[in-house]
Amino acid sequence: MIEVKEALTKKQQKEFLEFPLKMYKNNPYFVPPLYGDEKKIFRSDFVYNDTCEAVYFNAYDGEKMVGRISGILQKAANAKNSERRVRFTRFDAIDDQAVADALFAAVEDWAISKGMDTVCGPLGFSDLEREGLLVEGFDQLSTFEEQYNAEYYGKLIENCGYEKEVDWLESKIYLPEDDDGRLEKTADYIMKRYNLHFGEAKNTRNFIDRYGNAFFELLDVAYENIYGTVPFTPGMKKMMIDNFMLIIDLKHVAVILDENNRLVCLGICFPSIAKAVQKSQGRLTPAALVRLLSAIKKPKVIDLGLIAVDPQYANRGIGSCISAGLMRMLREDGIEYAETNLNLENNYAILNQWKRFRQVVHKRRRSYVKKLDGEI
Repeated sequence: MIEVKEALTKKQQKEFLEFPLKMYKNNPYFVPPLYGDEKKIFRSDFVYNDTCEAVYFNAYDGEKMVGRISGILQKAANAKNSERRVRFTRFDAIDDQAVADALFAAVEDWAISKGMDTVCGPLGFSDLEREGLLVEGFDQLSTFEEQYNAEYYGKLIENCGYEKEVDWLESKIYLPEDDDGRLEKTADYIMKRYNLHFGEAKNTRNFIDRYGNAFFELLDVAYENIYGTVPFTPGMKKMMIDNFMLIIDLKHVAVILDENNRLVCLGICFPSIAKAVQKSQGRLTPAALVRLLSAIKKPKVIDLGLIAVDPQYANRGIGSCISAGLMRMLREDGIEYAETNLNLENNYAILNQWKRFRQVVHKRRRSYVKKLDGEI
């Protein structure tokens, strides 16, 4: 008999946090989140508490924990899209349909009790969190930004009545075999044609001070109609800036300004820290910090974090300027390849950018949806 309990006590919350760490302890592809960051979801001052309600469930078979799931009522997303949805996230379970049935029933009952009519996911509090269920690429190392899951998860979710809503693709991006400099020439032409120039900064703090406000304004505009996104709140901005200060190298950041120094395009890459946090299971031990600093200073792989273009410039080829910057990183900085993280399969503007490179599509992720009916 599977019993589902809301994670209310410190012990239950610790079990919720550590279940995937134990489940995937010896899996070479699983990359944990930072344990200290995950603990914050249970704090009263958690950054998303101003726009969200959340619930956390553990599933037990007798005394043994066999699964977990969280439900999120993202009020800002519902208001933005005129929807009544609950998101599910942090779903992990053994390969047992009874466990999945019990966990999803708990989230669905909670959603109905909140007056919602749909459950979707995996989606986090915002698109800054891990999202999407891995459905292809189970033999590939996850990036630090995304979650790994076993292949049977899709079957469990679909058997609970969920259907595909969207898919994301992830790619490895290498230098093209015919790297002849044409892309840089095209980028230079576009920059001159539209009187654009790259923004400069002395250091990361100076970068934030000079471009921070415009940076978030551009992200909100450029990502407004992207699936799963929500507007930035002051708390989200501070959290993002704090994270930037830790791992950003200005060599891997590009901002493009118009003749009035208005931000019209940005591209940010992060050094891959996936392997650096694997061994310590996301805990920042002294040894983990050494590995982390090494990964940041001399990255062999970079993760493409954010690319945003002002809609007024979307059809002017400005994306080639960001691509040219990435081309230079791969050629000059000793980077083996870049990982795109999640690109919606119908976001042709971004997908077409990678055609300039040697591209290997190696992962696919999915968000599911289920309409609810009835009352508890």
